[in-house]
Amino acid sequence: MPQNLFPLDSTKTFPEQEHVGHNRWHPDIPPVHTVQPGDSFRIDCREWFDGDIHNDDSADDIRDAPLNKVHALSGPFRIEGAKPGDLLIVDILDVGPIPQEEGPLAGQGWGYTGIFAKKNGGSFLTDQFPDAYKAVWDFKGQTATSRHIPGVSFTGIIHPGLMGTAPSHELLNTWNQREAALIATDPERVPPLALPPEPDHAILGTLTGADFDRVASEGARTAPPRENGGNQDIKNLSKGTRVFYPVFVDGANFSVGDLHFSQGDGEITFCGGIEMGGFIDVHVDIIKDGMAKYGVSENAIFMPGNVEPNYSQWLAFSGTSVTLEGEQRYLDSQLAYQRACLHAIDYLTTFGWSPEQAYLLLGAAPIEGRFSGVVDIPNACATVYLPTEIFDIDIRPGAGEPPRIDPGIGAPRSSFA
Repeated sequence: MPQNLFPLDSTKTFPEQEHVGHNRWHPDIPPVHTVQPGDSFRIDCREWFDGDIHNDDSADDIRDAPLNKVHALSGPFRIEGAKPGDLLIVDILDVGPIPQEEGPLAGQGWGYTGIFAKKNGGSFLTDQFPDAYKAVWDFKGQTATSRHIPGVSFTGIIHPGLMGTAPSHELLNTWNQREAALIATDPERVPPLALPPEPDHAILGTLTGADFDRVASEGARTAPPRENGGNQDIKNLSKGTRVFYPVFVDGANFSVGDLHFSQGDGEITFCGGIEMGGFIDVHVDIIKDGMAKYGVSENAIFMPGNVEPNYSQWLAFSGTSVTLEGEQRYLDSQLAYQRACLHAIDYLTTFGWSPEQAYLLLGAAPIEGRFSGVVDIPNACATVYLPTEIFDIDIRPGAGEPPRIDPGIGAPRSSFA
């Protein structure tokens, strides 16, 4: 087993650990370790809310989730010899839940999916689902089941939701300026258009005093994907994946976190993957001057892993760029994907699942989401593919009456007063 360079004690909070990670992007956050090109090592990762979400039948913790705390990232790791303009190669050798532990932390035999309330982050379908909901999933090997969404089980594509390199000061300034300009277009919007720097709940490794205060006031939030990779939430970054990240600072300063047991394309409930703590084994290397050599200046590229569920039968739902009110939009692929998701949700309710259960399932199960047509004016077409094998009943259309499932206790709900 590779040496664990970032061990986590499950009895302690993230800031209490021997090695303290971070939850903001900034080039001045000190690295926790220096590794050599060609090294392989293990990294423990804490679930993105550091234990604030519980294995129970209430969604109050999702409703009140402290977004200023996320993400709990392990790192940064300095790669000796990496320089701006290089490409950092990261191979995912293995990834999984917290090994051989059962307990109160997500990753200790269980994980969760949440629909975030519109007043606290929102989701892809936040206007249709403005309240908070939660589903807890139990792990058995690589299979997930939930008491909150009975009648389904599936093999998870275990992956990190967030990996990336540190930005330069210039790139960080670009992020903050362009996102501030976006916020200024509608500063009172709910949910907000972007998340500006926020010192409250900032975790910045070993920084203290004036340096901590400065970096906390400048550090970019980790919620979105950006030029450095970041929170891309790509479900196919599974075991066997190779990722090429742009390097913007000496040493690259690589960090990782936000592990998911499974996820559907788009992570559409916002907390849409099955969130968990766990471990990831990586191998790192460098391509000198790789950014210019391959034209990779503002994006990560990757070769997907070869460990995926072997589902062969799918039921797909399409959507077009027409609003629920019947307004035509021009080639709006985002809207088309929302409509495809809503069509899938409506369909699943005919078998007994509630809309919220169906929505949570689309966020957690390994569904496929695709932009299928983007040139046929005025309608974009997007599609959602559901693997039929994950259901205990036959959900395919047929001549008889649709079979019904017992929805059980349902998905816990919590709303703001």
